[in-house]
Amino acid sequence: MAKRTLRTKLCDMLGIEYPILSAGMGPSLIGEKTGAPVELVVAVSEAGGLGVLGAAGFTLEEMREQIREIKKLTKKPFGVDLLLPSQTVSAGDQEPLGPSEIALSEVIKNLPKAHYEWIMKIKEEMGLPDIEAKVRSASTTSRPHASIKVCIEEGVPLFCSGLGNPGFMVKDAHAAGMKVLGISGNTKNARRIAQGGADLVVAQGHEGGGHTGRIGSMALWPQAVDACAPTPVLAAGGIGDGRGVAAALAVGCVGVWVGTRFLASVEGGALPIQKETILEATDEDTRRSYLYTGKTSRTIANRLHDLWDNSGLDPLPFPTQVIFASAMAEMFNKAEKKEFMGPFSGQVAGLITEIKPAARILEEMVEEAVDVLTRRLPESVIAK
Repeated sequence: MAKRTLRTKLCDMLGIEYPILSAGMGPSLIGEKTGAPVELVVAVSEAGGLGVLGAAGFTLEEMREQIREIKKLTKKPFGVDLLLPSQTVSAGDQEPLGPSEIALSEVIKNLPKAHYEWIMKIKEEMGLPDIEAKVRSASTTSRPHASIKVCIEEGVPLFCSGLGNPGFMVKDAHAAGMKVLGISGNTKNARRIAQGGADLVVAQGHEGGGHTGRIGSMALWPQAVDACAPTPVLAAGGIGDGRGVAAALAVGCVGVWVGTRFLASVEGGALPIQKETILEATDEDTRRSYLYTGKTSRTIANRLHDLWDNSGLDPLPFPTQVIFASAMAEMFNKAEKKEFMGPFSGQVAGLITEIKPAARILEEMVEEAVDVLTRRLPESVIAK
């Protein structure tokens, strides 16, 4: 069979074959591997899309090493995703104090008393194991300006801001030949990102996994296209196959930003137990909550949500809430209590029934999208 063609202006902008990007999913709450590790980035880029490294939570040197590893394994374009919340950017880079790694069990002692005591109460009541993970004292999240500098120095083709408006760094990025992408969950912020000079804007609908907003995809995408013009818009939220790709292109988007479907791939960085929960989930088995990061994010629903709801605690500011949630996640994972575990995931989980190689996922998306876009409509649905 001849290779299918699916090209938009995004392909020319980024030097790629297909208008499909894998989302730059950041680190899981437990473990060292990111949601979008080197293996996934390389697989997607080599298959003709563009893979994006989830670099939030790395140290600067770890991120530099990962970027260099990607460049060793592929000559194709790729991206790096960092979190740039306004409060962190405006505060400036925070220099590490003391050791580079600190025991999570010690870090949580600095949480508000009620939050720390609640963690200890659940640990004792449920007989959970000790917390042994380490926390980096300085990461890309706490040092956004230095992190951007590393991306520029390493010649990253596409910089992606998973949170926040990257407008402040666009001039430097463009001077270095790096394109900039920002993500938004509503039209107002999508317009701001475009006006800030970003080359691309991702409009992510309410259905999406991870940090996500309140507006549904089919309402948001066309409004964002209009609000950001002439800046091109990519669609995200609810895209798990070629039908979603075709729908995004039909409303004027130039491509798609796909998270959950690639997270549940062979190369995706979720833990095996987390991939299993995505396979088992239906469209109604996700939940949007402040639990995991202090900002609204969608995950597979699990019993930790119930514990949190009954705790009477308020969410802590980002990224402090991540520390709180990481402690809980590590204990439940070590105890193998699957019912309390749930990865970041969109409602599209209900479409996912098999863990496949990322290249095959991309190829099937392209095939199906081309079929949908070239299919003749029955005469009965066309007004005469």
